[in-house]
Amino acid sequence: MSEPFPFTAIVGQDDMKLAMILAAIDPSIGGVLAFGDRGSGKSTTVRALAALLPEIRVVVGCPYSCDPKSPAGLCEACKGGHKPKTALRAPLVVDLPLGATEDRVVGALDLERALAHGERRFEPGLLARAHRGFLYIDEANLLEDHLVDLLLDVAASGVNVVEREGLSLRHPARFVLIGSGNPEEGELRPQLLDRFGLSVEVRTPMDIAARIEVVRRRDRFDRDPEAFHEEFAPEQKKLRKAVAHAKTHLGDVATPEAALERAAQLCIALGADGLRGELTLIRAGRALAAFEGAKAVGDPHIRRVAPMALSHRLRRNPLDESGSTARVERTLSEVFA
Repeated sequence: MSEPFPFTAIVGQDDMKLAMILAAIDPSIGGVLAFGDRGSGKSTTVRALAALLPEIRVVVGCPYSCDPKSPAGLCEACKGGHKPKTALRAPLVVDLPLGATEDRVVGALDLERALAHGERRFEPGLLARAHRGFLYIDEANLLEDHLVDLLLDVAASGVNVVEREGLSLRHPARFVLIGSGNPEEGELRPQLLDRFGLSVEVRTPMDIAARIEVVRRRDRFDRDPEAFHEEFAPEQKKLRKAVAHAKTHLGDVATPEAALERAAQLCIALGADGLRGELTLIRAGRALAAFEGAKAVGDPHIRRVAPMALSHRLRRNPLDESGSTARVERTLSEVFA
């Protein structure tokens, strides 16, 4: 399989790139939704993200990529008395196709083995592969309702429960949910929209120089991927180190009372439903502080992540046609005045 387009070679789209970096630093943020124009680099950015992530230690041969350092989270097969063999590998970015069946997503009985040997054996699905990695849904707004309901249950519990054809099984399924789509093709269900921690609007660049550079880089990559990767290898290495350092030191970043008050002020001023907005705002601000090497979450961090953490959580205002992102920016100016 060929190497994806380098993350650091992507021109512009700063909000989308930052949102994905923050979700990689702290998976508890809840994933990223990138909504916008076709052909604006959404899928390219998602697939490029995997190359920046620190390797994880897994149990060799385990279909769920169990973490040997977390005994409580091991699957049934890995809970045996013997010490499992482990290895390092990169987290996976797993695609969930629109036409995927429920069996392919959650897993099902291995019919071939059942017919040939009479054994009831579970064939893990996409949720098993995505554990401790990323689950990517392109055109998330077109996903069938029954799969949306299924994803909501698993995203809330972190466990995939399969009960069918005489099978009763549960396995860990904690992943970062990444979605993309074009709003012209339909809106996302509110329940699924709320599950994404961060949401960004992706627009085709209108600057001539930027458009030319996008075309130039893509053309060079398609003609000679190896040389293109070599050119951006130093930048990739630098960003990979920054992400790994931020993940390691995330717990060292302080969250002052002032930051909590700012988050609450913003959510109240915007009329955001529930408390998920504050939680996401604080977690994203802390991840940004860790990424920038700051010791505590401050106003600049809260202000930077607020549009992507709150714009998709606002109620529709029929008297305000400026859009949710503009409303957040306007409220930021008032609160931080």
